[in-house]
Amino acid sequence: MSQLDYLAPASAEDAAKALAAGGDTARPLSGGTDLLVQLRAGRLKPGLIVDLKKIPGAIGIREEAGGFVIGAATSGAALGEHAPLVRAWPGVVEATNLIGSTQIQGRASMAGNICNASPAADSVPALVAARATCVVVGPTGRRTVPVEEIPVGPGRTSLAPGEFVLEIRLPPRGFHAADAYLRSIPRTEMDIAVVGVAVNLTLGVDGVITDARIALGAVGPTVIVAREAAAVLVGTRAEDDVLARLDEAARAVCRPISDKRGTAEFRTKITGVLARRVATIAYARAKERI
Repeated sequence: MSQLDYLAPASAEDAAKALAAGGDTARPLSGGTDLLVQLRAGRLKPGLIVDLKKIPGAIGIREEAGGFVIGAATSGAALGEHAPLVRAWPGVVEATNLIGSTQIQGRASMAGNICNASPAADSVPALVAARATCVVVGPTGRRTVPVEEIPVGPGRTSLAPGEFVLEIRLPPRGFHAADAYLRSIPRTEMDIAVVGVAVNLTLGVDGVITDARIALGAVGPTVIVAREAAAVLVGTRAEDDVLARLDEAARAVCRPISDKRGTAEFRTKITGVLARRVATIAYARAKERI
């Protein structure tokens, strides 16, 4: 049996050095709900686990410059209990709170969900729609990266050796803005998304949409930013005919696979349906803030 070492550094810099020294077999640990399951199943055999939870700021949510900073090891349960975050970014919170059971929620983190790089990750479309960024720490320092640039394919990220996500940053939230997230799953709970759709809207005081961003999950190797679909909403009040065009535009950018959980045709059709529903929810939430 191969040796497995464990470290819990007290600084981000020491964590980056340890990960770099550990090479390809070193893995960061934030929540562990993916890493430990893969280790137990034998799918992953790390030589070193670097626990991030003792790094200052790795656990917790703070408001900064009008936005929010969420530590990499902050649990989904903590997000759901943070009232200002829930008010500002309900879609991000509801997406994260769909990950696993109540027990899993006590450990699962958005950073882990991002870096596991599953096309069906729930929190990632919502974060992408929110224009969230990650603070990435590595041996050469820190850099800020849009969430959508972290996963580059199923199980693969853009992180260099020794790099890890320390924080997730959500931008300031305007008064006339809101987001929402829905997914389709075969079961009623605790399942992986067949399709996930996130919509983030900003309205003018007259109720007209001035900005929209839509992200689609599980219909491509990574989250798809549906720019053409978002453009359909801008300048409208999300009327029925607009939602019909949104449905078509969302379906047009899908690149799904067929597997035992759903055909490509089914996934594409459901994407349009969810896009309409999620846009309606986000618009209603934003209107309440005018």
